[in-house]
Amino acid sequence: MKKREKKIIGTRDHVDLPEFDLFDLPCKIDTGAETSAIHCHSVRLIEINGVECISFRLLDPSHEAYNNHEFHTSNFKEKKIRNSFGISEYRFSIKCQVVLFGEKFIADFTLADRVRMRYPILLGKRLLKNRFLVDVSKVDLSYKLKKEKEG
Repeated sequence: MKKREKKIIGTRDHVDLPEFDLFDLPCKIDTGAETSAIHCHSVRLIEINGVECISFRLLDPSHEAYNNHEFHTSNFKEKKIRNSFGISEYRFSIKCQVVLFGEKFIADFTLADRVRMRYPILLGKRLLKNRFLVDVSKVDLSYKLKKEKEG
């Protein structure tokens, strides 16, 4: 079996979430976080045609990419997460497609209130493992490659 070569990623970059029609979102690479996270609000459990779902809105109304779209999915889990302050809390987790370096990856994202955080998206170890090496002296490597390809 051929071993996949790992890409170098910096401490910050931009990602696309095509399922949500969101592109060039700034993200922080966090090797201390197990799971990736995305900022959202208005998270609630709902029922659609007898199926339990979650409803949520991504980003914050003040973010330039905010589209006020209410998303729904029945493909979610509730997980116990230890936040950056060391406090355990329950969060909903979804799987979604994320694009980095022109490649599509399926990743777990917890839906988190990151309004006080500088970056609306955090990429954790589960997404990075066996795919990327982090070079702390670099930033925006995926984003720069994307912009080069666009012309």
